[in-house]
Amino acid sequence: MAEAFAVVEIISTKRDRGELSAPQIDWVVDAYTRGVVADEQMSSLLMAILLNGMSMREISRWTDAMINSGERMNWSALTRPTADKHSTGGVGDKITLPLAPLVAACGGAVPQLSGRGLGHTGGTLDKLESIPGWRASLSNDEMLHVLQDCGAVICAAGAGLAPADKKLYALRDVTGTVPAIPLIASSIMSKKIAEGTSALILDVKTGSGAFMSDPAKARELAQVMVALGERAGVKTRALVTAMDVPLGLTAGNALEVRESVEVLAGGGPADIVELTLIMAREMLDAAGIKSSLDPEDALKNGAAMDVWRRMIKAQGGDPDAKLPVAKEQHIFPAPESGEILEMNALSVGLSVWRLGAGRSRQGEAVQAGAGIEIHAKPGEIIKAGQPLFTLHTDEPERFERAMEVLQGAVRISSTGKKVERLPLIIEKITG
Repeated sequence: MAEAFAVVEIISTKRDRGELSAPQIDWVVDAYTRGVVADEQMSSLLMAILLNGMSMREISRWTDAMINSGERMNWSALTRPTADKHSTGGVGDKITLPLAPLVAACGGAVPQLSGRGLGHTGGTLDKLESIPGWRASLSNDEMLHVLQDCGAVICAAGAGLAPADKKLYALRDVTGTVPAIPLIASSIMSKKIAEGTSALILDVKTGSGAFMSDPAKARELAQVMVALGERAGVKTRALVTAMDVPLGLTAGNALEVRESVEVLAGGGPADIVELTLIMAREMLDAAGIKSSLDPEDALKNGAAMDVWRRMIKAQGGDPDAKLPVAKEQHIFPAPESGEILEMNALSVGLSVWRLGAGRSRQGEAVQAGAGIEIHAKPGEIIKAGQPLFTLHTDEPERFERAMEVLQGAVRISSTGKKVERLPLIIEKITG
């Protein structure tokens, strides 16, 4: 059967800054998924999109085409309203781990389809896989069962969900076309809309350790994603949040799980607790859930911890098992005395990656125990020689390169200079 379009004409239209028609978009996404459009042809189109952009109409249609390439989840069997969150990723960003059970403890159902880390940003599934026995891959029936029993599930997206996105994501990664806002927005939102949640809160990170380091670009991405969600009938809000400094006091898989459990036990670092509570209240409000239990109380009285333990067990994990610990540790001392003014999140993330906690290509194994503990953050006083970071890895030969990237990552002053930090919540965007 003859194809409806010639791909070269579609590439040429976008190359010359033209708008693609709805039938052209539907066809090219479908044809690429079927293997009719070759990788080199789609690479050329993706680069034209990166350079020349897309209108909101085009982005919306592209997103729909990716959703229509696979199945849609249906949670109508649940008795609770569904709410989900998505973070664009950062260093020490472990918010999903305490957040999903917290929202469930307050009456929501959280179908959290998460991903793996690539480069300097950690992946939720990699973190949870450091818990002995825990499974990331569940069938749709298993997901529904865990949701009904626990109120929350965190797992990998199945192969049937937006398969066009999986193929396009891998291609963008190797062709330098990852930063295109139309492609980022459609990639995230096609999966989240197909996931079938009724309310979605987006955590769009900005600052040195974020994918979108420029706050203006982060705002633009947030606005596009909120518009896509609202058009699809999903109650969508976005918070633009700070990623100039790592979140919490750990970065790395098992280290972040340990810190998340501290939050669920009513403790943990103030910034993690604050952002978790803000996101929980937004999710409950967007889903229209009037809970008799305040999220702060659910952390303090153990209700969120109870959901966490049930959820981990339901996915084969042992919530009481000892978490993996790296074989080797190394102290990185403060180079001078004074107040910490800056801590570059990207440098810390790259160091964690070099220690073995992240991957440089998809499918690579990660070390469960590798990562960094942070002993002091901006605004705190430290003395020369005191521990600033503790580095963890199973392979001591990794320490040298991990420490290289930390040189100059922290600025310390004894002259009373002002600590300049982004506020935790920079902006809120609603539909």
